[in-house]
Amino acid sequence: MPLQPYRRVLSVPRVPSTMALMFLARLPMTMNGVMLTLYIVTGLGRGYGAAGLVGGGVTLGMALGAPLLGRCLDRYGLRPVVAVCGIGTTLFWIAAPHLPFEALAVVAIPAGALSVPAGSLARQVLATLVPAEERRAAYSLDTISIEATFMIGPAVGIAAITAFSPSWTLAALGVLFGGTAFLIWLVDPPIRDGAGTEAVAPGPRPPLRSWLTGRLVGTLLIAGGALFVLVGTELATLAALRANGELGVTGLVIAVMCAASILGGIVHGAVKRSLPQGVLMLLLALLVIPVGLADHPWWLLMLVLIPTNLLCAPTLAATTETVSRIAPPQVRGEAMGLQDAFTRLGLAVGGPVVGFAIDHSSPEWGFAAAGVGGLVIAAAGLLRRRAPAPVLEPALAESRS
Repeated sequence: MPLQPYRRVLSVPRVPSTMALMFLARLPMTMNGVMLTLYIVTGLGRGYGAAGLVGGGVTLGMALGAPLLGRCLDRYGLRPVVAVCGIGTTLFWIAAPHLPFEALAVVAIPAGALSVPAGSLARQVLATLVPAEERRAAYSLDTISIEATFMIGPAVGIAAITAFSPSWTLAALGVLFGGTAFLIWLVDPPIRDGAGTEAVAPGPRPPLRSWLTGRLVGTLLIAGGALFVLVGTELATLAALRANGELGVTGLVIAVMCAASILGGIVHGAVKRSLPQGVLMLLLALLVIPVGLADHPWWLLMLVLIPTNLLCAPTLAATTETVSRIAPPQVRGEAMGLQDAFTRLGLAVGGPVVGFAIDHSSPEWGFAAAGVGGLVIAAAGLLRRRAPAPVLEPALAESRS
């Protein structure tokens, strides 16, 4: 497999160091969900429903805050936004073990809204530093990095909160959030064109209706559908392993799923031409529907999950590539924030919908619900993308070329 695209991306100044920094910044984000759940269940003696309520509040806050934070990044730059978010997130996690459940549920949404937008920042930096013809490989590397954090972060979080006191581990998580935010603030990677390979004048902010087109909305809907499928598949996998008494191999199965996604991302970024986002999303959803027919024994389930997970990273990378190509540079932060919002909404909706299907039938139907739900959302996105784009003013068209 030719790896020259990755070599060219990693040879761009500041790209390797920025990707390493964003990897560190994403690690605590992959830990917080399992740590918060275990704290509420074991530390506060509440049920999983209560833990899901708080976790859902954090996710909803992230979805609501992402476009606003993106707009602030466009207007004020990186450092003020990261400073405010870093301080807010640190205070929340340090204070969390000292709050009663009711207060924790109330502050969950604003705490989520103030999360450092590491994903959006990483994509903006890559769009700024990397030439347009190399961005597929760059976004594939970024998606591979995300998969790697999910292979490491949750396991570390579970080990920490089971080995030490919940108060100490949640406070340590807050310090970790604050430390990574400080590093981002200190390094101050470029997020605006003119600092990297494309010297583009900032120019006036274009009207919302000129860039939030049917094509972009459709792209964002497909992104939300992809996350609906992914969270539904993970939930159905856990339910199937639990129903068959094979929870002990959960870590291995999830690791293989992540490895398959990484392999798919490597291929997607290395080839000269890849499948478009819509086709990748349709294949991702279609391939998960029949998985429930082979959910036992665990090794067979693991094998049949590989094809759909091979398309995970390519679908997410193609989404970012499309958003960065459509959105004007002046509003790239807000556009990337909208991408974060739609993906988190897909996560927030996918879990309850697939969980309802599992509770009222069986884990096998959970896989079908994940795939069919993803297909419905993808179909809506593809139909929305067919809407004609508005005619841009000449100055705006030049800024996007």
